[in-house]
Parts: sequence; C-alpha cells; structure tokens
Amino acid sequence: MSANLTRREALATLAGLGFSSVLAACGNSQSPDNQNNRQQQTEDVVVRVATLRGPSSIGLVNMMNDTSGIPGDGGDLSSVGDPEEGSGITYAYQISSAPDEVTPMVAQGTCDICFVPSNAASILYNRTEGNVELIDINTLGVLSVVTGDSSIQQWEDLAGHTVVTSGQGSTPEYVIEYLLDQAGIADRVEVTYESEHQQVATELASDPAVIAILPQPFTTVVETQNSDVHSVINLNDVWDRYAGDSGSKFVLGSTIARKDFVEQHPQAVADFLQKHQESVQKCNDDPDGTADLVVQAGIIAKKPIAQAAIPKCNVVCITGDEMEDAQRGFLQVMSDANPDSVGGALPGDDFYYKG
Repeated sequence: MSANLTRREALATLAGLGFSSVLAACGNSQSPDNQNNRQQQTEDVVVRVATLRGPSSIGLVNMMNDTSGIPGDGGDLSSVGDPEEGSGITYAYQISSAPDEVTPMVAQGTCDICFVPSNAASILYNRTEGNVELIDINTLGVLSVVTGDSSIQQWEDLAGHTVVTSGQGSTPEYVIEYLLDQAGIADRVEVTYESEHQQVATELASDPAVIAILPQPFTTVVETQNSDVHSVINLNDVWDRYAGDSGSKFVLGSTIARKDFVEQHPQAVADFLQKHQESVQKCNDDPDGTADLVVQAGIIAKKPIAQAAIPKCNVVCITGDEMEDAQRGFLQVMSDANPDSVGGALPGDDFYYKG
C-alpha cells in the first residue's frame, strides 16, 4: 500500500480488504444506534459535482449558493483537495459548456456526481462496466424549433431544409434523428451541428432565416435579441405524437453518481438528493430570486432574460420509481431506434439508485 494514499483512499482500501468492521469497533463501546449517529455526524467528504451550463445548472444554482457558493469561472474539480477533519459533507462544483467536457470526468474519477444528457448516462454505464448509478432526473424536454422562417409551422415542414443545432453524440442528436425518422422526413432534412448551444443562438440571432433547434434558456435569449425569431415547434409535443404510446417521457437531463462513491458515501448521496430537491423547488417557486444566481453563474447574461426563461426550463428532481419508469421508457425508445444511442445495450437493474 502506497504511503501517499489520501485519508479517503486509505479508508476505502481498508474497507475493501474487510477491515471496516474492525475500524468501526476499535476503541468504541457505544451502542449500534449511537455509533450510527456518530458516523453520520463525523463523515468528512467533499462531494464533487459536475454540471452543464443550461437548464440542469439552473436547477442547481440555489444549492450551489447555499453550500460552497457559485463557482468562479465555472470552477475546476481537478483542484479539489481532501476534506478538512470535522468539516462534514461539503460540496465543490464545476460548470462546463459541453457534454464532452463532463463525461470523461466520470471515468477518470474527477467527479462524484455528474449532470449529463440522459442517453450519456446509459453510455457511461456501459463504458464503465456498471460503475454508474442514476440518482435522479434533472430536466425534461426543453428543445424547440426556433426560426424567423414563417413557412415552418409543424415538424414535417422541416423537409427540404437545413437545421442547425448542437449536442452531437448526446440526447439532442438521437431524439432529433428518431423524430425525423418517425415523421418520414429523415432523408430530406440536413442537420448540422455546432459544438455549443451559444454558437447556434448567435447564428440565429444574426440571421432569422436560420432554422435551429435549441434548448431553453437559449431559446428565450434569442427571442429577446431578435423579435423576428420565434419558437414555433415544441419537441415535447412531437415526442408525445410519435412516442406517446410507449408511456415514456422526453428525459433530457440525468444525474448520475459513481457506484463506488454511492457505496462508500450513502449519507452524502442522500444529502445531495435532499438539497437538489430543495434547490429545484426554490428555482420553480422563486424564478426572480433564482435569476440573480443564474446570471452570477454565467448561464444567462441578463436577469430579465433569466426571469423569462426559468419557468420554461422544465427543471425537475425526479427520484425513485418515477425516475426509473421515465428513464427506462425513454432509453427503450432510443435503443429501439438506434442501439448506439444508449451505448449498445440498455442498463441493468443496478443502474437505478434505490436509496
């Protein structure tokens, strides 16, 4: 065993070798109940949370503000050290602009809890050989067709046009492909991808003839910047038309945790879920107050735009059986359409966090 192991690594290693009961018993004659309480009060862990600049972060900003604060310049989880003794459960955050900045952090162990596109959660489960658990759903569908082209009124009107969007390799791409195919127009629509939502929004704001698919809050940002641009088709409605019979929901964003972290720090996971639920509730109940934090986090530049966008962002914190049913249904539809969209295979039962 290396002499340079951190305190967290050393304890985890001892537990893995079967010494956890010895560690718990040495020098401790308290009753099991008192011992449990003592362990809950003295667990020291920094929960490293990675999220995306968009609706999922909007639902998290109140929690950020109430714990370690909004991270400056987006934060950097790679610089987070071990917890101080007696500090309890604390949090560190990183806000990234694109999924491909976040997903490697899971496999590398740089983050403990990560907000990712819903299909990416399944892909990571397969890539890490099951070392990922879904702990909640953080965002339902927020994609819309946005344009100043008055000829676009319904999904089928996209035939013969070029559509600009972002999110290649993640949920938006596979949902768009699925819905175009279901409408029978996949071979008549050219979809081009930018690396970030903001690039699409900038292009559309400068040229309202562009046909784009954007998530909130970027849709509201563009509509504010150019009065000729409007959200004309809500992809939730299109999903319900073509996939509604499956009973699935359009699940856009999922919250996952590394399985080894869940097993080593169940109290921290429970604490996170409680705080995330409270943060989402505060976001939806007080969009005006949340808007200040959204601007501070650099998610939206101006408070009036944030105030208008937040109620449209479909921010949620769905857990338990409802989470499992919604995610299973969505992933099944995606897998049936393109198995690669979920990493080649659907996740097993152990993917779904039971608490």
